[in-house]
Amino acid sequence: MAEAGIAQTLGPVVVLLASAVVAVPVFRKIGLGSVLGYFAGGLLVGPSVLAIFNDPSTILHVSELGVVMFLFLIGIEMRPQKLWALRAQIFGLGLAQVALCIALLTGAGLFLGLPPAAAFIAGSGFVLSSTAVIMSILKERGELASSQGQQAVSILLLEDLMIVPLLAIVAFMSVPAGGEDQRGIDFIAILVALGAIAVVIAAGRWLLDPFFALLARARNTEVLTAGALLVVLGSALLMEVSGLSMAMGAFLAGVMLSGSSYRHQIETDIDPFKGLLMGLFFLAVGMSLDLTVVAGNWWMILALLVAYVIVKSIGIYAVARIFGTAHIQALRRVSLFAQGGEFAFVLYSAATGGVIGAAENAVFSSVIILSMALTPLVLIAADRFLKDKAASMDGIETAYALKGRVLMIGFGRFGQIASQMMLTQGIEVALIDNDPDRIRDAERFGFKVYFGDGARLDILRQSGAENADMVMVCVNDVEATDRIVELVVEHFPSCRLLVRSYDRGHSINLRSAGVDYEIRETFESALVFGGAGLRVLGMTALDVSEVTEDVRRRDAERLDLQAQQGLLAGGDRLHVKPRPEPLVQP
Repeated sequence: MAEAGIAQTLGPVVVLLASAVVAVPVFRKIGLGSVLGYFAGGLLVGPSVLAIFNDPSTILHVSELGVVMFLFLIGIEMRPQKLWALRAQIFGLGLAQVALCIALLTGAGLFLGLPPAAAFIAGSGFVLSSTAVIMSILKERGELASSQGQQAVSILLLEDLMIVPLLAIVAFMSVPAGGEDQRGIDFIAILVALGAIAVVIAAGRWLLDPFFALLARARNTEVLTAGALLVVLGSALLMEVSGLSMAMGAFLAGVMLSGSSYRHQIETDIDPFKGLLMGLFFLAVGMSLDLTVVAGNWWMILALLVAYVIVKSIGIYAVARIFGTAHIQALRRVSLFAQGGEFAFVLYSAATGGVIGAAENAVFSSVIILSMALTPLVLIAADRFLKDKAASMDGIETAYALKGRVLMIGFGRFGQIASQMMLTQGIEVALIDNDPDRIRDAERFGFKVYFGDGARLDILRQSGAENADMVMVCVNDVEATDRIVELVVEHFPSCRLLVRSYDRGHSINLRSAGVDYEIRETFESALVFGGAGLRVLGMTALDVSEVTEDVRRRDAERLDLQAQQGLLAGGDRLHVKPRPEPLVQP
């Protein structure tokens, strides 16, 4: 009996994990992103398809902790000073977008025949974009630290804060079951909410550092992890029972801990829980899509989805342009925010029975889920069609009939330093690069760089590769580097070829291709950095020099051996070509 009970418990867990493990890699492989993979996996095992899970709301409630922990980690990156610096964007840009979109979406609902109260609730829910989806996408793209990423975070923070007044409005609009009109502003509830915020701020300011210092003395990693979870979940619970959102409590706790000396340990402890629960959240959202409701009300759901996406897009674009965002960036923000989010489910649930009915809740929730599922597809289209305008070529000279003993391709950080070794000795160097902005920057510092793509044979000829003694490839692109090497080796065999490589495997490939000299872009700087560490620890300069030379020699020997054996780091075989006598021993 006990074994049967364990099987019944573990069976659904195994199915849930299997759906994610299978769906997410497949969707990422075909370029649709992990979020849509989670949605598809959840839909497959949910009530509408295989019906392995018949109560997705339970899983959804548990998995909302993933959003909570996600916001905590966002908060821990937001020092109070940084958050204060974003106040204009949060309460300016964010509030303008939310207010305009609520007005537009309410109007769209009224146009489609919804009652005024239902139109307001449906539109307000759709305004609250998915923090989980948008933050996941920004993080995957590495755009959180960019100016556009910071503006997106500011808007999301304001939207998360808006759930509080919206829930208050829902409570004000709801008619009590007894039929008596007891509506009004609950000042006690407002004081309780403000008190909870004050408690979290005070605890973060005076209690958390001593608390984690006490746990650290136990020298037990599990205790520190438990302490971190206690802080996150405790803050979320306090906010929840005070009438605010759990996510807001977690974010506030993160902000308070952002200056703590234990923040990095806490981040490391929380991150695995966050990732697992975030995936579970997306699975639960996919399960919540009731295909029966969609089939029975498809025309209304489709009309609401199309109208809401278009109207919200107009509002987002208008606000972005008013606040000075460029056309392309405004359209990219539209592609991120033109969907509903997880807080809409909270708002619709609170409104059910008092403002809207259960059937309306199901329809509105289906619109939100479908909009969230479509977001990765919209972003793929945006990445394809919304490309930055090509840089201006005003004042840029293209490479033509250049002369120089050395042709240097690429004038980024690496090329700028390497070129100085030649130029200081009076050696004539022809410099080409394919970035107009970089060429202008170089000109301000007295360097004459010509525009040209070194991966094209005609440009190499025009740049003087045929008569140059040496070609130095300094570009930060493995594919472009390999193409340039291929062209130079085939068409200019008398030219010495020095190449910047990306990593160890690339170095071996370049050696097999017949270059005269290659160097990994970070190798020598890493040796210098390590040597500085040895000197700090008390080693003499002479001893550090000997250690450095020993490491350099051993690395060169290993690379030579791997190249001779035709082996990449992963064990793949290379076809090794004979190399000319090297210009300088690597």
